[in-house]
Amino acid sequence: MSDWWKDAAIYHIYPRSFQDANGDGIGDLPGITERLDYLTWLGVDALWMSPVYPSPMADFGYDVSDHCDIDPMFGSLADMDALIARAHALGLKVLMDFVPNHTSDEHPWFQESKSSRDNPKRDWYYWKDPGPDGEPPTNWLSRFDGESAWAWDEATEQYYLHTFLKKQPDLNWRNPEVREAMCDVLRFWFDRGVDGFRVDVAYRVMKDPDFRDNPVNPDWTPDMDPSFRVHETRTKNTPDAHRFNRWIRAVADEYDDRVLVGEMNLEIPELVEHYGTPEAPEFHLPFNFRLVFSPWSADNVEALVDEYEARCPEHGWPNWVLSNHDQPRFATRAGREQARCGYLFLLTVRGTPTLYYGDELGMQNVEIPPEQVQDPWELLSPGLGLGRDPERTPMRWDTSEHAGFCPSDVEPWLPVGTSARTQNVALQREDDASMLQFVRRVLHLRAEHCALRRGSCRTLDAPNEVLLYERTGEADRFFVALNFSSRMQAVELPQPARRRLSTRMDTADAPVGRDLSLRANEGVVLRVETDLA
Repeated sequence: MSDWWKDAAIYHIYPRSFQDANGDGIGDLPGITERLDYLTWLGVDALWMSPVYPSPMADFGYDVSDHCDIDPMFGSLADMDALIARAHALGLKVLMDFVPNHTSDEHPWFQESKSSRDNPKRDWYYWKDPGPDGEPPTNWLSRFDGESAWAWDEATEQYYLHTFLKKQPDLNWRNPEVREAMCDVLRFWFDRGVDGFRVDVAYRVMKDPDFRDNPVNPDWTPDMDPSFRVHETRTKNTPDAHRFNRWIRAVADEYDDRVLVGEMNLEIPELVEHYGTPEAPEFHLPFNFRLVFSPWSADNVEALVDEYEARCPEHGWPNWVLSNHDQPRFATRAGREQARCGYLFLLTVRGTPTLYYGDELGMQNVEIPPEQVQDPWELLSPGLGLGRDPERTPMRWDTSEHAGFCPSDVEPWLPVGTSARTQNVALQREDDASMLQFVRRVLHLRAEHCALRRGSCRTLDAPNEVLLYERTGEADRFFVALNFSSRMQAVELPQPARRRLSTRMDTADAPVGRDLSLRANEGVVLRVETDLA
């Protein structure tokens, strides 16, 4: 068994938006296959794709109607096999999304389950009688609109549970038949050569077995996400979540060299519990979202590094991410001036990094006109800034109409944005100082030096608004310094070092001694060398 995922940089692809190969304005699997050479040029080691299973697309593929096939919108099983084969030939690993919490209401399992109260699959989902007053059985709320998470079925006169849309009924993993069927889904894809899964909302799969109400949130106000009216102590990160983790980890361990990444928006003390123990392992990588949901500031990032390094168990391995398909892009949240510092941190701190497609270009959120809004979250809760379309817009490949994502005479499913004409792969590949070339340089530097992948990591004293940390391996030692401010900063290094790379991409490989001057919003990588020590 290898632990390749400790060295890997993972590239997250939203398939609808990466490359349209058949000219319908929607990305697909052949389009991804066409662009795999780009990923190897960039220097990533694995790709993870959001769902491509058959689906009515009520939630763009997270409402799965068949776990063991490909939606015609994206291609076919043969196209997936071809993608896996081509990726493996290029040395790339392939990760898929696994959606265990719910299915589509059009899934054959749910169609059977709702057909009658005595159907053999009735217990595959959560069905409950009304409460004493005829209302839903608990106060649990849907994440998408803040209304009840229980939907009434007139035919069988019971409620079924849906944590998300009504068209996404929750699976009952306490039923052993459900567990075996879903574990067989994992085996189906592992047998086809998939190298791992990112497990969607892993910490929501197991609900309170006694169906107790969630505590009411006394601090909720109408300008907040409506689902925050309660604290989800009975429906999120329940004690039994670890049972679910172990069930699917046991399946992954039936195969060599597979990885499981668990989606869970938790603070670090809770997050690290999902590594399990050496005797009962759980996720290889419980997804660490702290940089997505907290300020991009030197003191916050330093505190997170220190806390993660202190709490990550010896058998665990850190991981970091700056953007994803559900949250605003990093360059929008932190500002374009800090985009390079963010990616310098992501690719040099200890742990597995996940890059979101297009972030390597410095892509920001794209404003979506009201008439082009696609996301059900925005449509159900308008005006609260919850819509995810702005960070899901098409990849920008060149200067042509629609940025080379789809033919010029076809309208893409979301607009590419006006900045695509000047911010795209073709132009940035030709510019040695571009964001794209910078990210590529850092990825290749990371691949060249074990200290930047497997070395120890600790933060060092630095001025306010500067983050300084060191990575130490058997053969190398590096300092990384990030200036979060818009003014020059003077940093005293523990030892003389040689500048290897700057976010400005304009400084030669040269010694700097112990006195480092950082320009506004600049980050640098420095290597400690014996002749300078």
